[in-house]
Parts: sequence; structure tokens; C-alpha cells
Amino acid sequence: MSLNDPQWGNRGGDDGGSGGNGGGGKRPNQGPPDLDELWRDLNRKLSGMFGGNRGRRGRGSNNDGGGQPPVEFNPRFLGGGIGLLIAVVVLVWLSSGFYIVDASQRGLVLQFGRYKESTEPGLRWRLPYPIQSHELVNVSEMRALEIGYRGSERNKMLKESLMLTDDLNIIDVQFAVQYILKDPVDYAFNNRNPDESVMQAAETAIREIVGKSRMDFVLNEGRGQIEARVHELMQEILDRYKTGIMISKVTQQQAQAPEQVKAAFDDAVKAGQDRDRQRNEGQAYANDVIPKARGTAARLLQEAEGYRQRMVATAEGDADRFRQIYTEYAKAPEVTRNRLYLETMQQIYANTTKVMIDAKGQGNLLYLPLDRLMQAAGAALPPTVTGMEPVSSGGRVNGVLPGEMAPQAVDRTDMRSRDALRSRDREVR
Repeated sequence: MSLNDPQWGNRGGDDGGSGGNGGGGKRPNQGPPDLDELWRDLNRKLSGMFGGNRGRRGRGSNNDGGGQPPVEFNPRFLGGGIGLLIAVVVLVWLSSGFYIVDASQRGLVLQFGRYKESTEPGLRWRLPYPIQSHELVNVSEMRALEIGYRGSERNKMLKESLMLTDDLNIIDVQFAVQYILKDPVDYAFNNRNPDESVMQAAETAIREIVGKSRMDFVLNEGRGQIEARVHELMQEILDRYKTGIMISKVTQQQAQAPEQVKAAFDDAVKAGQDRDRQRNEGQAYANDVIPKARGTAARLLQEAEGYRQRMVATAEGDADRFRQIYTEYAKAPEVTRNRLYLETMQQIYANTTKVMIDAKGQGNLLYLPLDRLMQAAGAALPPTVTGMEPVSSGGRVNGVLPGEMAPQAVDRTDMRSRDALRSRDREVR
């Protein structure tokens, strides 16, 4: 059946009443709409909008009962509608080029799939697709990466965490890496999967540093140094690949022996700690004793050196004195002999309290208490004469024969001592 068949789309069920709008009521059966009528209505509306219906009415005698002339198809009307539709489509297409860039993002504009420019935060416009497109990259987000575990330290990834040290020991090391973007263009276009590149670079750097270190260094004192060296090596690798990523922080979460040998490893670590403690105690004792011993040895050496110098000087002085005495003895033997005798007796009697008197020439001599006089000279008060000393040679001393003991004398005053001295002086004259 043709679409131009007048019977197609009739409302059917009528008894041949007036066509068009001549009928007063609706037909009981509604059929499909008449396409010609729809097309005429569309042309009529478009011509009304663009003023193309003037002079059309009253032409011809075939009216559809409503008194309105039929609307003929006008291609110009159709062209005006299509132009309006095209203008609306073009306007919508151009408006699709607007996009918003947040403060934490950067916009990357692509022209035919190739990078053209970067845009700052704000409302931006580009040529619509397919000429240009854009991508938004978050440059302020802190991204994290876990090596050796996922989520929790108990959820271990042994394939990543088990490493071999320089002294051929296996240890379990877990790291966390934080990084941000420093160049969104390199991050988006220079690498197919930059986050995976960070993972591989981190694992490579950690294994290299741990493989060059000893186990005790990794587990104890070398934690901070290993983190700094891994951070530096990772940044060097990522810069060489031009990933546009900057490492912010590398943190060593845990470093221990594998679970299978952890008990034995703990015993070995404890033994090493005991060894270090005892070594430190011994070193402290040595630091306390050795300086004292060295000081004592130095003091003894200095005293011995001083004694040696003193003895050498004394011997040299005695030798010089003997040479001088010998020279004088050669000149006057008798005088020198008597002088030596007197000096020798003076040295002998200097430290004794006994007085030896030779009374061969005279029979009666007075006793001179030299020891008491010496004490009286050194004391504030004169000493008291307590007794007499025996004489060993002949003659009388105070009327006492040789070999007899002198009677005990009573205390004398200073006056009687001075009288005794004066009487002795007269006797000597």
C-alpha cells in the first residue's frame, strides 16, 4: 500500500460524512496518523515563523470543508528549518568545549590526540571533539605505594619483601613510599603505566641497597641511612624515565628475619647483644685502669730519672771536691789532714748527745752540758739538767774520776748556768 493512498490512515468506521474538519464529532476508531497531514502542519508552522504564507489562501476551489486552502510543499521553508536545526546543533557542539579545572588539578588539552597545552584551574574552553579533547590530572594528591605488604603489615607479600643481604642472610623488609606529581605532562604521556613504574623502581632500589648492606646494619642502626639512600636512588631512576613523579617520603615499616627462623635469629641477636655489652664493660674497665697505670708508670719513670740525675750530680760533686782536696793536701798535708779530721768529727758528733772529753793534759775539767745548751737555745724556756754522763777517758770532770757515774744534779737556774760558764772561761785562761 502506498503512503499516498488516500485510504491509508483514514479514521475508518464513518458513514461517508464530510471529509477534513467538516465532521462535528470524533470518529469512533482512531487509526495511524496521516503523514501528509503531519507534513502539511509542519510546513504551515515553519512558513508562519518565516512569513512564507502570504498570498497562498484563496487559490483553487478544492477546500477540505474548513475553508482553508491546501498548503503546498515549499523547499525554501524546509531549508530554513534545517538551517535553524543546524545552528542549534552547532551551538550545542561549541558549548561542549567548556570544562572546569579544579584547584588541585591541571588540564591537558589534546588536538587530534596530540598534546597541545596545559591549562590552569578555572573555567576553560577548547575546540569541541573531535578536534580537541582534554584530560584532568590531580597534581596535589599524595599517592602511596606499599612494598612487601598490602593494607596491614600482617598481610605480607613475601615475593616482594624477602631480600638477600651482603652477608648472605635472608631478611623480610617492608617499605611504604609516598609520592606526588611534579610534571603532569610527563606523567600522562611519557609512560604507559607510571604508577607501576614507581612500584618497580622502588623494589629495584630497595633490593640494591639491602643487597649491599649487612644484616645487622639493616636491622639495627642503618634504618635511617637505608631510607635516605632508597629515596635518592628511586628519584634518580624515575627522573631517568621521565615519569614526572617526585618521591616525597620513604619509610621502612619493618625489617626482621623470616618466620621460619625467627626464634633462632632472636637467640643469635640476644647473644650478639650480650657480647657487645660485655665488650663495652671490659672497654670501660680498661679505660679506667689503663690511664691510672700509665700515670703511675710515668711518675715512677720521672722519679727514677730524678734520682739518677741527683746521684750523678752528687757523685760528680764529690769527685770535684776530692780533686780540690787532693790539690790542697799536696800543698799542705798536715793542715789538710787535721782539717779533714775535724770536719769528720763534726759530722759524727752533729747527731749525738754524748760528749767525749780528752783530759790527758789536765786532771780536773768542768762538764759542759752541750746537749742541754742546744735544747735551751731552741726552746723558749731553758731546759733542766737531769743527770751526768759517764766519761770514757781519764781525768776528773767535776771531781768525778774516769769510769765513775756523775751524781744527779738538782735543777739550776739561768744565773747558776751563766756562773758556771764564766768560771769555766776563767779556768781556761
